[in-house]
Amino acid sequence: MSLYPETEPYDHGMLDVGDGNHVYWEVCGNPHGKPAVMLHGGPGSGCGPWFRRYCDPAAYRIVLLDQRGCGRSTPHASAYGTDMGVNTTGHLIADLELLRQRLGIERWLVWGVSWGSVLGLRYAQTHPAAVSELVLTAVATGSNPEVALLTRGLGKIFPEAFEKFLAELPESDRGGNLAAAYHRLLESPDPAVRARAARAWTDWETAVIPAPPRSVERYEDPHFRMGFARTVTHYWGNDHFLGDSDADSGSGSRSGSSGNDAGVVLRDAPLLRGIPGTLVQGSLDFGNLLGTVWRLHHAWPGSELVLVDDVGHTMGASGVVDALVAATDKYAATGA
Repeated sequence: MSLYPETEPYDHGMLDVGDGNHVYWEVCGNPHGKPAVMLHGGPGSGCGPWFRRYCDPAAYRIVLLDQRGCGRSTPHASAYGTDMGVNTTGHLIADLELLRQRLGIERWLVWGVSWGSVLGLRYAQTHPAAVSELVLTAVATGSNPEVALLTRGLGKIFPEAFEKFLAELPESDRGGNLAAAYHRLLESPDPAVRARAARAWTDWETAVIPAPPRSVERYEDPHFRMGFARTVTHYWGNDHFLGDSDADSGSGSRSGSSGNDAGVVLRDAPLLRGIPGTLVQGSLDFGNLLGTVWRLHHAWPGSELVLVDDVGHTMGASGVVDALVAATDKYAATGA
């Protein structure tokens, strides 16, 4: 089983979501098909045309969007003056609801990769009536232990890359929250400091998370690199904004440590009862070191876990593609 053929959007636009932000969206496939929304990773990666190919265009009305601050949405996080205080999990969830209503969709399948799986899970937990199914891959839940693993824990596995990663930070910041420390550099008024920090952050990402060529090439674009690094560190340094008040209300306040050490998304997994879901995970994904996906699956009644051997944190490996397409094909048969 392979990806569906390339398809072009039949509709697109810029959605005014408030706070001076406009979110790019597009729709392709069957205008009368089962609605599905595709949530990209990062946060801050943007949604590329290959996302259109995981659902049968004859069966699905496929919605793509670039989340706040990335891709074709404006303003872009790479611009120093862009206000990151209005870019939180709560804001992105509110944007999804605004787009769903704008498109006249009652319920949609939510498809997410990496950070998109965190967003999709929290969206389904807070708006279960809007979600028909979930299809998630390279699964994460946005907990503090996951961030600690990806920023510090993997240093034991990649010591040379980790030494370079730490070297960009002031000595006083090397023992604390590394994502927050990098975000402070990325908010520096000195463009040279910001540029070095963005490069060091993406160098660490490519060292610990093998990526397809298209992803590595994007990191060579200063515009993308800055926006991506600034957005990821903003979320990772603020507990993914998954405190109860922030994630549910859309406020820009910090969530601090309000329960995210235990894992807010995992804690609330029982809220997903009644929503069918498929989790597609590579056996070599470093997130598995924490047992996150296994724990989510067992806490979520009605979920299916598909493990793909010899694959890491990716949505593009053949076995992962096969499982993802099989899942969307299966759910297409259930109708809208």
